[in-house]
Amino acid sequence: MTLIANPIYDSVFKYMMEDERVAKILLSALLKKEIVELQMRRQEYTAMQQTRISMFRMDFSARIREADGEEHLVMIELQKTWLATETLRFRQYLGTQYLNRENMREEDNGMYGLPIISIYILGHKLGDIEEPVVYVRRRYLDYDDRVIDKKDRFIESLTHDSIIIQIPYLRGRTRNHLERLLNVFDQEYIYYADDHLLQIDERNFTGHDERLLIDRLLKAGVAPDVRKAMEVEDEILSEIEKRDTIIMQKDEEIEWKDKKIAQKDEEIAQKEREMAQRDEEIAQKEKEMAQKDKEKEQIISGAVRLLRQSGLSAEEISVKLSLPLETVQKIYNRD
Repeated sequence: MTLIANPIYDSVFKYMMEDERVAKILLSALLKKEIVELQMRRQEYTAMQQTRISMFRMDFSARIREADGEEHLVMIELQKTWLATETLRFRQYLGTQYLNRENMREEDNGMYGLPIISIYILGHKLGDIEEPVVYVRRRYLDYDDRVIDKKDRFIESLTHDSIIIQIPYLRGRTRNHLERLLNVFDQEYIYYADDHLLQIDERNFTGHDERLLIDRLLKAGVAPDVRKAMEVEDEILSEIEKRDTIIMQKDEEIEWKDKKIAQKDEEIAQKEREMAQRDEEIAQKEKEMAQKDKEKEQIISGAVRLLRQSGLSAEEISVKLSLPLETVQKIYNRD
């Protein structure tokens, strides 16, 4: 068994990819094309800082050779994160690459951008997609979805292919050359005494390309500056975890308070509905009482008229009906 540096760490991955031979091997395997020339672009690496979430970036310009022997320049944009919240940062960085004039080439009939190939190395899973390596490729189509074989610099300047690697799904996958290379990311190999190291069986990495990659990671494992950088990453990630925990707790507290407020609002709304119902009942009773008063008045008026017609005076009617004389007189005189 052999101990190698864990390339899940940004500092280790950077050290590994700074070796041009190893970078060519890994990128050629990912692109499934031969890389004739490879050059790392300046400002290729964004170090981790305590004030921001970690996102590793490396950019390369490469001359690749197609299966038919044609060669052309492309730009390879490699981004890596272990957090599931980096989509916006990926988009922002991709936008800066499209705007960067260093990625443009002057042709006979104008300026054109280098074709961009985006590679995303993710430490998390993508929804329901379980393949460890996902290729997103463009095709030129006509209206009837027939493939157009030709390519155009204008289209190549404005669109790009992507490769997504899901580290969690690499476990135990060695079906092809690429998966055997990416197997060094398998976190099942973590050394029990030190997360900075992976404990691998070298017999599983016997190919020439695999040996070059393993040798580079062996050197990274004993390089003092790389070891120190991994410790710094641990400290920063620990701070990020603490910050995220606090944020999560605050979010839970806010959610709990929102639920309480919503519950109170519902109780108030229920009381308002009950009060409105009571008001409606009172209004209905008042209406019924008004109707009864009207009916009673009609009965009294009828009785007063009948007694008047029979020759009784207002005073006699008042006594006979047990009504106030004033009430009887009003009806008596009205009729």
